[in-house]
Amino acid sequence: MESRPGTTLRVGVTGGIGSGKSLVCSFFQKLGAPVLSADDIAKDLMTNDSGLRKALARLLGPEAYLADGSLNRKFIAERIFSAPALQKKVNALVHPKVAREIDRRMKALNGLTPYVIVEAALIYEAGLDAMLDSVVVVDAETEVRIQRVQERDRSSREDVEKRTEAQWSNKRKVQRADYVLRNNGSIHELGQNVRFLHTLFTTTARQEQE
Repeated sequence: MESRPGTTLRVGVTGGIGSGKSLVCSFFQKLGAPVLSADDIAKDLMTNDSGLRKALARLLGPEAYLADGSLNRKFIAERIFSAPALQKKVNALVHPKVAREIDRRMKALNGLTPYVIVEAALIYEAGLDAMLDSVVVVDAETEVRIQRVQERDRSSREDVEKRTEAQWSNKRKVQRADYVLRNNGSIHELGQNVRFLHTLFTTTARQEQE
């Protein structure tokens, strides 16, 4: 872990679709850690950043936004998950703005908490790991992840597999991870493992500040 003395630790949480990273982040949040969701930040920027809205509408078409001005997430997902080149263009517009906003929010929390969690499906793909002290990868067997997403989103297996292929494989993420949380067992077991990491990050932060 590359920590910076006297500062709040920056910890990323990622994992393939259906791995359970949002559940892991909810455990961290209950333990008192601030959680910055890259997905929520991206939605906010895509909705409220006028320059980004115009660029996305030009790239994807006016259907990218609904009549009330909100994101047409279903339309956007259908467009980008079936067209890798288009997805890269969207990411090139969105990712830099999201990274800057995450950095701004982490700086605002600096010194106020032992560590902060950044939840992002594309930590490695977007290069966000360069601004973090460590990364936790939530891992689960492929079939388990597919079934979870199908049940959660009522998606077809084909749709889930397309979304999975748009991300790095979990195996590749695990190879880069500083910590790996296996999520094939019970929620209780997963919660225990999160509590262990919470203690580790809190202790590490305190030691760095002494």
